[in-house]
Amino acid sequence: MHPALQKQLEGKIVLTAEQEQLVNRCYKPRLAKRGEILLEKGNVARYLFFVVKGCLRVFLTKDDGSEWTRFLIFEDHFGTAFPSFVQQKPSVAAIQSMEASELFMISRQDSQMLMKEIPGWETMIRLGLEQDYIASIERIESLITLDAKERYNILMQTQPGLIQRLPGKIIADYLGISHLFRYNDI
Repeated sequence: MHPALQKQLEGKIVLTAEQEQLVNRCYKPRLAKRGEILLEKGNVARYLFFVVKGCLRVFLTKDDGSEWTRFLIFEDHFGTAFPSFVQQKPSVAAIQSMEASELFMISRQDSQMLMKEIPGWETMIRLGLEQDYIASIERIESLITLDAKERYNILMQTQPGLIQRLPGKIIADYLGISHLFRYNDI
Protein backbone atom coordinates (compact mmCIF):
# COMPACT_ATOMS: atom_id res chain seq x y z
CA MET A 1 0.00 0.00 0.00
CA HIS A 2 1.22 3.51 -0.77
CA PRO A 3 2.81 5.09 2.34
CA ALA A 4 0.50 8.15 2.17
CA LEU A 5 -2.63 5.96 2.23
CA GLN A 6 -1.11 3.79 4.95
CA LYS A 7 -0.45 6.93 7.02
CA GLN A 8 -4.15 7.83 6.74
CA LEU A 9 -5.10 4.48 8.25
CA GLU A 10 -2.62 4.56 11.15
CA GLY A 11 -4.35 4.57 14.50
CA LYS A 12 -7.76 4.35 12.82
CA ILE A 13 -8.05 0.88 11.36
CA VAL A 14 -5.95 -2.26 11.00
CA LEU A 15 -6.26 -4.19 7.76
CA THR A 16 -5.60 -7.83 7.07
CA ALA A 17 -3.36 -8.61 4.08
CA GLU A 18 -6.48 -9.49 2.07
CA GLN A 19 -8.20 -6.22 2.99
CA GLU A 20 -5.07 -4.26 2.11
CA GLN A 21 -5.06 -5.88 -1.35
CA LEU A 22 -8.72 -4.92 -1.76
CA VAL A 23 -7.95 -1.29 -0.88
CA ASN A 24 -5.02 -1.30 -3.32
CA ARG A 25 -7.31 -2.54 -6.11
CA CYS A 26 -9.88 0.17 -5.39
CA TYR A 27 -7.58 3.21 -5.18
CA LYS A 28 -6.19 4.03 -8.62
CA PRO A 29 -3.10 6.25 -8.95
CA ARG A 30 -3.46 9.39 -11.07
CA LEU A 31 -1.06 12.17 -11.99
CA ALA A 32 -2.55 15.58 -12.79
CA LYS A 33 -0.84 18.47 -14.51
CA ARG A 34 -0.91 22.00 -13.13
CA GLY A 35 -4.16 23.64 -14.26
CA GLU A 36 -5.75 20.36 -15.38
CA ILE A 37 -9.51 20.12 -14.98
CA LEU A 38 -10.38 16.81 -13.30
CA LEU A 39 -14.13 17.43 -13.26
CA GLU A 40 -15.99 19.84 -15.49
CA LYS A 41 -19.09 21.63 -14.29
CA GLY A 42 -22.15 19.67 -15.44
CA ASN A 43 -20.43 16.27 -15.30
CA VAL A 44 -21.01 13.73 -12.54
CA ALA A 45 -18.22 13.42 -9.95
CA ARG A 46 -17.32 9.77 -10.36
CA TYR A 47 -14.25 9.82 -8.08
CA LEU A 48 -13.18 10.77 -4.60
CA PHE A 49 -9.57 12.00 -4.73
CA PHE A 50 -6.84 11.54 -2.15
CA VAL A 51 -4.00 14.03 -2.57
CA VAL A 52 -0.55 12.52 -2.06
CA LYS A 53 1.22 15.60 -3.42
CA GLY A 54 -0.19 18.85 -4.78
CA CYS A 55 -3.44 20.74 -4.43
CA LEU A 56 -6.92 20.48 -5.91
CA ARG A 57 -9.47 23.26 -6.05
CA VAL A 58 -13.23 22.73 -6.09
CA PHE A 59 -14.77 25.86 -7.57
CA LEU A 60 -17.92 27.39 -9.00
CA THR A 61 -18.11 29.58 -12.08
CA LYS A 62 -20.71 32.33 -12.22
CA ASP A 63 -22.50 33.37 -15.42
CA ASP A 64 -20.17 36.37 -15.76
CA GLY A 65 -17.15 34.04 -15.76
CA SER A 66 -15.99 34.90 -12.25
CA GLU A 67 -14.98 32.03 -10.01
CA TRP A 68 -15.57 31.17 -6.36
CA THR A 69 -13.36 28.59 -4.65
CA ARG A 70 -15.47 26.33 -2.50
CA PHE A 71 -12.75 24.06 -1.19
CA LEU A 72 -8.99 23.46 -1.41
CA ILE A 73 -7.69 19.92 -0.99
CA PHE A 74 -4.05 19.51 0.05
CA GLU A 75 -1.74 16.61 0.85
CA ASP A 76 -3.10 13.80 3.00
CA HIS A 77 -6.72 14.88 2.45
CA PHE A 78 -9.65 13.51 0.52
CA GLY A 79 -12.03 15.58 -1.56
CA THR A 80 -14.34 15.84 -4.51
CA ALA A 81 -17.49 17.69 -5.53
CA PHE A 82 -19.35 15.87 -2.74
CA PRO A 83 -22.99 16.62 -3.64
CA SER A 84 -22.40 15.24 -7.13
CA PHE A 85 -20.32 12.28 -5.89
CA VAL A 86 -22.87 11.21 -3.28
CA GLN A 87 -26.01 11.82 -5.36
CA GLN A 88 -24.41 10.88 -8.72
CA LYS A 89 -25.96 13.98 -10.29
CA PRO A 90 -24.31 16.63 -12.50
CA SER A 91 -21.96 18.84 -10.52
CA VAL A 92 -22.41 22.59 -10.18
CA ALA A 93 -18.70 22.74 -9.31
CA ALA A 94 -15.53 21.90 -11.21
CA ILE A 95 -12.29 20.43 -9.87
CA GLN A 96 -8.90 21.71 -10.99
CA SER A 97 -5.37 20.66 -10.10
CA MET A 98 -3.62 23.82 -8.90
CA GLU A 99 -0.18 22.19 -8.96
CA ALA A 100 1.28 19.11 -10.58
CA SER A 101 -0.40 16.58 -8.33
CA GLU A 102 -0.03 12.94 -7.37
CA LEU A 103 -3.42 11.50 -6.53
CA PHE A 104 -5.28 8.34 -5.74
CA MET A 105 -8.88 8.10 -6.81
CA ILE A 106 -11.69 5.77 -5.86
CA SER A 107 -15.08 5.39 -7.52
CA ARG A 108 -18.34 5.78 -5.61
CA GLN A 109 -19.07 2.09 -6.16
CA ASP A 110 -15.68 0.98 -4.79
CA SER A 111 -15.97 3.38 -1.87
CA GLN A 112 -19.35 1.91 -0.94
CA MET A 113 -17.97 -1.62 -1.29
CA LEU A 114 -15.07 -0.90 1.09
CA MET A 115 -17.55 0.42 3.66
CA LYS A 116 -19.49 -2.85 3.46
CA GLU A 117 -16.52 -5.23 3.29
CA ILE A 118 -14.05 -3.79 5.81
CA PRO A 119 -15.19 -3.43 9.43
CA GLY A 120 -14.44 0.08 10.70
CA TRP A 121 -13.95 1.60 7.23
CA GLU A 122 -17.30 3.40 7.28
CA THR A 123 -16.60 4.85 10.73
CA MET A 124 -13.15 6.03 9.61
CA ILE A 125 -14.66 7.76 6.55
CA ARG A 126 -17.45 9.32 8.64
CA LEU A 127 -14.96 10.76 11.15
CA GLY A 128 -12.92 12.29 8.32
CA LEU A 129 -16.04 13.78 6.75
CA GLU A 130 -17.08 15.23 10.11
CA GLN A 131 -13.74 17.06 10.37
CA ASP A 132 -14.08 18.37 6.81
CA TYR A 133 -17.64 19.50 7.54
CA ILE A 134 -16.51 21.37 10.65
CA ALA A 135 -13.75 23.08 8.65
CA SER A 136 -16.30 24.09 5.99
CA ILE A 137 -18.68 25.52 8.57
CA GLU A 138 -15.86 27.46 10.24
CA ARG A 139 -14.86 28.86 6.85
CA ILE A 140 -18.44 29.92 6.08
CA GLU A 141 -18.73 31.50 9.52
CA SER A 142 -15.49 33.43 8.95
CA LEU A 143 -16.83 34.73 5.62
CA ILE A 144 -19.90 36.02 7.46
CA THR A 145 -18.39 37.32 10.71
CA LEU A 146 -14.84 38.45 9.92
CA ASP A 147 -13.55 41.17 7.66
CA ALA A 148 -11.10 40.45 4.85
CA LYS A 149 -8.03 41.46 6.85
CA GLU A 150 -8.99 39.17 9.74
CA ARG A 151 -9.55 36.23 7.35
CA TYR A 152 -6.16 36.86 5.73
CA ASN A 153 -4.40 37.03 9.12
CA ILE A 154 -5.99 33.76 10.23
CA LEU A 155 -4.86 32.12 7.00
CA MET A 156 -1.32 33.43 7.58
CA GLN A 157 -1.35 31.94 11.09
CA THR A 158 -2.90 28.59 10.24
CA GLN A 159 -1.64 27.89 6.70
CA PRO A 160 1.24 30.23 5.85
CA GLY A 161 2.56 27.92 3.13
CA LEU A 162 -0.64 28.31 1.18
CA ILE A 163 0.28 31.91 0.33
CA GLN A 164 3.51 30.74 -1.34
CA ARG A 165 1.90 27.81 -3.16
CA LEU A 166 -1.13 29.35 -4.82
CA PRO A 167 -1.66 32.44 -6.99
CA GLY A 168 -2.87 35.55 -5.15
CA LYS A 169 -6.10 35.54 -7.19
CA ILE A 170 -6.98 32.06 -5.89
CA ILE A 171 -6.13 33.00 -2.30
CA ALA A 172 -8.27 36.14 -2.56
CA ASP A 173 -11.09 34.14 -4.12
CA TYR A 174 -10.87 31.50 -1.35
CA LEU A 175 -10.97 34.24 1.30
CA GLY A 176 -13.94 35.93 -0.36
CA ILE A 177 -12.10 39.16 -1.12
CA SER A 178 -11.58 40.96 -4.40
CA HIS A 179 -7.77 41.24 -4.09
CA LEU A 180 -4.95 40.39 -1.73
CA PHE A 181 -3.64 43.16 0.44
CA ARG A 182 -0.39 44.83 -0.33
CA TYR A 183 2.18 44.18 2.37
CA ASN A 184 1.75 47.77 3.67
CA ASP A 185 -2.01 47.28 4.11
CA ILE A 186 -1.57 44.59 6.77
